[in-house]
Amino acid sequence: MLAGEEFGRLFETFERTAFRLETLAVYDVDEEREEIARFLAGEDMGPDWDDNPWVRSMTDKGKSVARVHVLRSPLTDYLRYELAAYPGNVKAGESIGIIDLAEQEVTGLPDHDFWLFDDRDVYRMHYTPEGKFVGGELLPADRLVEYQGYRDVALTHAVPFASYWERHH
Repeated sequence: MLAGEEFGRLFETFERTAFRLETLAVYDVDEEREEIARFLAGEDMGPDWDDNPWVRSMTDKGKSVARVHVLRSPLTDYLRYELAAYPGNVKAGESIGIIDLAEQEVTGLPDHDFWLFDDRDVYRMHYTPEGKFVGGELLPADRLVEYQGYRDVALTHAVPFASYWERHH
């Protein structure tokens, strides 16, 4: 299982495409704690929120970054924070879709997060019950078609982020 810098290197070494399925209502990320507190207090979030430099570091190299977030409204404080940051990710070139299970029933998706890199490497994400990242597990090649199918189902049912945000923000 990869974690920390080892997992982070995947975002520097993939060649063309990175797709993420997100499924949790809360992620416990140490680096976000201070930012979440500022967000919940209604403070200015700074320039990185307007154009996400992490996403930009990939898309400026011509790489495609996409995600579908499966959630259920009403949104948790964490999801309000995360979705409020998405416009900066979109501006930086990430394609984001939302599946709100309170608005549509979608079957055929896993109940866990994963990253699919270059349509060939799938990492199942593991978290504690509180949402702290444990690591990414490289799945065997014979699971690739299954996870490509999950990606395709998610993309088919996802509402573009801008449309979702316009209705819910």
